[in-house]
Amino acid sequence: MSTYAKVYADWKRCPAKFWGDAAEEIDWVKPATKVFDPHLGEYGRWFVGAECNTAYNCLDRHVAAGRGKQKALIYDSPVTKTVKSYTYAELTDEVATLGAVLQDLGIQKGDRVIVYMPMIPEAAIAMLACARIGAIHSVVFGGFAANELATRFDDCQPVAVLTASCGVETARIIPYKPLLDKAIELAAHKPKHCIIVQRSMEKASLVAGRDHDWATLTADAKKLGRKAECVTVAATDPLYILYTSGTTGAPKGVVRDNGGHMVALKWTMKNHYGIDPGEVFWAASDVGWVVGHSYIVYAPLLHGATSILYEGKPVGTPDAGAFWRVISEHKVAAMFTAPTAFRAIKRDDPNGEFIKKYDLSAFRTLFLAGERADPETIKWAEIHLKVPVLDHWWQTETGWPIAGNPVGLGTLPVKYGSPTVPMPGYDLQVLNSEGDEVRRGETGTLAIRLPLPPSCLPTLWNNDARFRSSYLSEFKGYYTTSDAGYIDQDGYVFVMARTDDVINVAGHRLSTGQMEEVVAKHKDVGECAVIGVADQLKGQIPMGFIVLNAGVNRSAKEIESEVVKLVRDEIGPVAAFKQVMTVQRLPKTRSGKILRGTMRAIADGEQWKMPATIDDPAILDEITGVMDTRGMISKERAGS
Repeated sequence: MSTYAKVYADWKRCPAKFWGDAAEEIDWVKPATKVFDPHLGEYGRWFVGAECNTAYNCLDRHVAAGRGKQKALIYDSPVTKTVKSYTYAELTDEVATLGAVLQDLGIQKGDRVIVYMPMIPEAAIAMLACARIGAIHSVVFGGFAANELATRFDDCQPVAVLTASCGVETARIIPYKPLLDKAIELAAHKPKHCIIVQRSMEKASLVAGRDHDWATLTADAKKLGRKAECVTVAATDPLYILYTSGTTGAPKGVVRDNGGHMVALKWTMKNHYGIDPGEVFWAASDVGWVVGHSYIVYAPLLHGATSILYEGKPVGTPDAGAFWRVISEHKVAAMFTAPTAFRAIKRDDPNGEFIKKYDLSAFRTLFLAGERADPETIKWAEIHLKVPVLDHWWQTETGWPIAGNPVGLGTLPVKYGSPTVPMPGYDLQVLNSEGDEVRRGETGTLAIRLPLPPSCLPTLWNNDARFRSSYLSEFKGYYTTSDAGYIDQDGYVFVMARTDDVINVAGHRLSTGQMEEVVAKHKDVGECAVIGVADQLKGQIPMGFIVLNAGVNRSAKEIESEVVKLVRDEIGPVAAFKQVMTVQRLPKTRSGKILRGTMRAIADGEQWKMPATIDDPAILDEITGVMDTRGMISKERAGS
């Protein structure tokens, strides 16, 4: 029997006691004078008066407790054919050394440091070294466009940039240094120092007086025995800034504090993910995303688990068995990835033949998040992996799950299409446009009654006003998630779409997510997306895009007709679903989110800019070409 209902009720009855008890799992330099103070910040602050150090809790305390020889981090890179592991003692040594290097360059508590890295161990070492000395890191995807990098320089004004000479993709090398140099040229704020990891496949030229070789600096520090001690910070001090960027507007710098962040993440490892210290946990994401921050670097190490840092893809490095090889080789107990990754694997290996080649006996649970996990993908994974496949839902802003299936409290029955139930800390409600709670089963905006729990953003970097206008102004007393959905009679949450993706067809509000669920049921469809496009007659109409499974040799036109009929049969004529296009690939961010907003702008003939987080810009040219060929880029949609 699951204890979820009791635990959730305990939290709701006394949030301060609940989180105060959870905080006992953290080593504090000084405990909080107040677990929660509602009078501070924008909606209150957690663990007021407490002092701590995040890197100490991730590393030093485990070494002191006897875990020094246990693996802390496993670097697995099929693109460079490298596997390397660091024990807790070794990782602590590397982090302390880099911390001393940063201090010797004049970097102090509160200074900002940009981490512009590929998926290599130095990325995690850089983040932890900043945490060790009280500096505030801001991770930016390696290979991000120069102008996007420049906007982050100007917003957080970093003293230093930690980077690498290049990133390695499946079929290409991406030099980072030219992008960094261009960003510094564009930015009004110029970082004083750049520290570069020189990778063997691409050497970067260094600018005298500004650029430093990572290996040389750390080797010199080791010769001198230089190691940084852990710097004490306030629990409410920022640990990091993580920028979110859409297709429009300046990026928002989400702030994460030290104390609440540690308490919430530590709680999730056992209670949500069901992981014990010493077990292997793998979040197949990138450190540039919040998932990489929370569940590659911080949460597993706070918990004394072993984390995997993977430089590869779900398919193509070298095949659709890449994930199973990692799980088998490193004895992974639980994995967390995006549904998009599994849709790609399912598309390339629909019968799960690669799964049969590996010993997955240590593997217990698969967690999905980042996009809606459509029922067909979950069912496919359940059938072939024979483990629970659990969707969960959270945001960059929250840093950990809003809703999920808490394995450590006893797994609840799965309802396809639902990330299950709200986690303790989240008083989740469904509101109509007037801000009133709707009845169970009715769709509206998913909103969290304030205060937000520990680890959620207290504000945006240097922009309290934008924080209030973006998240707190739509509904008084609530944080809006900007996701649409409903809660059923059993308390299960259903996240149907971003509120922007709920379309209005002739007065009927319809979810594109619901249509995607139906489209995904077609046996030949590997991936799909549905967007709402402008229509003069009906206001908006849905437009579908499908990617076929490997090995399908039927006519695309025939399959498209079947998909239209499927939606018409299951949702009805009210959906006005008539347009479907077969494409080779869907445009996605590097975390696997489908860029529906950009596709909609293209279809509507609107001005749009290249999303900074896009995985492969060429896909938008492919999509535009298909739309153009089919005559579907237009603002004149009367009578369609």
